[in-house]
Amino acid sequence: MSTTELLRFSKKPKASLPSSPDDHRHSLNPTRFLSMARNKSSLIKQTLAAIVFVIVLYAFLNTFLSPAALPSFSTISDAVVPDLIALPSSALAPAAVKVYLHDLPTRFTYGIIEQHSLARGGRPADDVSSLKYPGHQHMGEWYLFKDLLKPESDRVGSPVARVLDPDEADLFYVPFFSSLSLIVNTNRQAAGSGERPAYSDEENQEALVEWLEAQEYWKRNNGRDHVIMASDPNALYKILDLVKNAVLLVCDFGRLKPDQGSLVKDVIVPYSHRINTYTGDISVENRNTLLFFMGNRFRKEGGKIRDLLFQLLENEEDVIVKHGTQSRESRRAATHGMHTSKFCLNPAGDTPSACRLFDSIVSLCVPVIISDSIELPFEDVVDYRKIAIFVESNTALRPGFLVSMLREITSERILEYQKELNEVKHYFQYGVPNGSVNEIWRQVAQKLPFIKLSINRDKRLVKRDLKVPDCSCVCSNQTGIITSL
Repeated sequence: MSTTELLRFSKKPKASLPSSPDDHRHSLNPTRFLSMARNKSSLIKQTLAAIVFVIVLYAFLNTFLSPAALPSFSTISDAVVPDLIALPSSALAPAAVKVYLHDLPTRFTYGIIEQHSLARGGRPADDVSSLKYPGHQHMGEWYLFKDLLKPESDRVGSPVARVLDPDEADLFYVPFFSSLSLIVNTNRQAAGSGERPAYSDEENQEALVEWLEAQEYWKRNNGRDHVIMASDPNALYKILDLVKNAVLLVCDFGRLKPDQGSLVKDVIVPYSHRINTYTGDISVENRNTLLFFMGNRFRKEGGKIRDLLFQLLENEEDVIVKHGTQSRESRRAATHGMHTSKFCLNPAGDTPSACRLFDSIVSLCVPVIISDSIELPFEDVVDYRKIAIFVESNTALRPGFLVSMLREITSERILEYQKELNEVKHYFQYGVPNGSVNEIWRQVAQKLPFIKLSINRDKRLVKRDLKVPDCSCVCSNQTGIITSL
């Protein structure tokens, strides 16, 4: 085929195939196309509107009806428990017991300090509240009084809170300086005033009772919800039977009758130590003395054992036993002796306890306690078997027994005693944070359930005239430990 023919053939129109109905339905008719587009746009708008409605509904439900608003137990546990764990222990502690500090007349507080000063040559003070409380072994009454006078912001962590409204109080503190009152020198006239009468502790005790018995809150429960410190064994001796319902803060029960004091009702408190606290390292290297004692050799009652122990020990090698009285020189000598000794002898005095035990503890000098009827403070938190050695009196008086026993104790065991002493010594220091003051208040706070029980029990009991103490008086344990290491 020629080129001309080929060109002519290519220009011929192609034969058209017959059309079918499907061809017409699927043909791209412009009008039909626009109609379909409009339908699809409307569908998209409806879909978008539905989506927006769902989102709005979800937000509403999530805000007002979600588990965050009505938490399940698991939600509470997951959210709250970690927060509780993170809280300080003080935040989880029981609410502080509310204590009202009685506003006693000055004669029962600062007036006693003034009388003590006057009896020793001092001058009358223009402002008795500026007077310094004199140092002695029963200073606890001063520390408790000053503690309650602090702003509550300075008493964080205290088991008790002071309230100014007596109607809010659980307990009432009577800040009578009973131990200082006892030692005011009544044999000397006040300086600068020959007309001023000598001070009388007995008269002040009787005046205190007269004042208390006129108070609505004392009469309300017969004094059972009141707290009074009487740490000197002879404090309040004139009026004890009149105030025995109160919680008494005492060093022991040596001078109290069974119906006057008990471990259930009252609190054993430590003496205020009179020698410096040991601040050196835990060690036996600089403690060359085996056993040390310095104090009054001759005492009454149970303290008679002191003279017998002197006779046994005064000639023993590396044992120091000295007679000494209360003075600055004696305290300096005692400080040096206790700080350089492994063991410190603690025999009974006129009563089962003595200040020397607490001097030993703050000296990290292992106490050797020879006092069969002793009661000790804070025994719910202090295990004294870990910090002291107890020896029954008759056993201690066997010739050679005491020294031989102490020589057999190894240096490692002495170090264990010292570590334990170092851990607990703050309980026996009145002037340190979280020391004796807070611990005494904690012990007092623990008496509140028993106080409430006693008050309610008194209201329903018929008054009876008993020849022996009834079951509300629980006496102290008289068994004691024979010998322990």
